[in-house]
Amino acid sequence: MCGITGFIDFSMNIGYNKKMVIKDMNNTLDHRGPDDKGYEIFEEDKFTIALGQARLSIIDLTSAGHQPMRYKNLTIVFNGEIYNYRELKSELLELGHEFHTDSDTEVILHCYEQWREKAVNKFIGMFAIVIYDSATNKVCVFRDRAGVKPFYYYYSDQVFIFASELKAFHKHPKFQKEIDKDSIYLFLKTCITAIYLLLNQFLKILSSYHLVIF
Repeated sequence: MCGITGFIDFSMNIGYNKKMVIKDMNNTLDHRGPDDKGYEIFEEDKFTIALGQARLSIIDLTSAGHQPMRYKNLTIVFNGEIYNYRELKSELLELGHEFHTDSDTEVILHCYEQWREKAVNKFIGMFAIVIYDSATNKVCVFRDRAGVKPFYYYYSDQVFIFASELKAFHKHPKFQKEIDKDSIYLFLKTCITAIYLLLNQFLKILSSYHLVIF
């Protein structure tokens, strides 16, 4: 199943232990990824980014499929499966790419290098993907067309937080649990409001959408 989490903090003075926070956030996803866990922290001039992943090994069962995975200036955390990764890998090999694992995660990285955001149009599968490009200081988020794999995010107080499940957010000190009263009214009136909308500043990327953060 796997799970991903992380944050981007744009404040100049971070008053918390970044390593401990991303580890605690990642630990809430143990049930989604019992086989392996990893995290990376990038300290940039204008922001700090932390990426975490809890892995359930399905395709490449070796440690070579560990995440976050790096390739050149790209780093990825990924939840899901790309069903046509072998076909994409063959196409990329013909274009001169070289691979070192049997994982679909590595194929995603090479697809992104080759086709950038348009790479997602080639993916057949279920996925929530976060790719950080350290050369451009850009973060791209992708979600599958059917919306199978969840991706929740929160932005407030100069911090962007994301995760596969809501409980990971509670481990970040800047996350504020504030009820959106308008959403409560809508929920009581219609009983169809998504539960995550009951919290202020909380959103979920719609299926087939992608998000770019500079």
